[in-house]
Amino acid sequence: MAHTDLTALTGDYTIDAAHSTIGFTVRHAMVTNVKGKFLDFSGSLHLDGADPSASTASIDVKMDSIDTGSADRDGHLKSADFFKTDEFPTMTFRSTRAEALGGDDYRITGDLTILGTTKPITIDLEFNGAAKDPFGNERVGFEGKAQLLRSEWGLTWNAALETGGVLVSDKIKLNFDISAIRNA
Repeated sequence: MAHTDLTALTGDYTIDAAHSTIGFTVRHAMVTNVKGKFLDFSGSLHLDGADPSASTASIDVKMDSIDTGSADRDGHLKSADFFKTDEFPTMTFRSTRAEALGGDDYRITGDLTILGTTKPITIDLEFNGAAKDPFGNERVGFEGKAQLLRSEWGLTWNAALETGGVLVSDKIKLNFDISAIRNA
């Protein structure tokens, strides 16, 4: 399947954090999903429309901007049990590979660093389109998802449940809605 011709979109872009979301879902107490997001992040994209494999992405997330809708839980996540945000204030993603899968589907692989540990992660992306906004900015949009095992980054805190199982699942689902503006 041929991919959409994105040659005209080739260029450098800055992620518009006000119109983007970096979120996650984690199973809690084996029965429900807790959703959260990071409110403070920045990043850049280099899109190569003629050769998508030459595209790159770089994102920096401020870990103390975590928001799960519960101040107590957010405080616990920032603590030494989880993200140690005082010691490791930033989570980073640096792409190492990009590929066009056909249609509007792409895959980007890169290095995710959490708690000073760097491991590869693969993100499946869907290109949502390009448009000029009312302010004259050229925008592109992507939706993405990925899964990781938090234990691989040393995020091992947990609590056993009386019924068996654990309070917080190892598997974390990441989801992204990215709007990026072409640099002038």
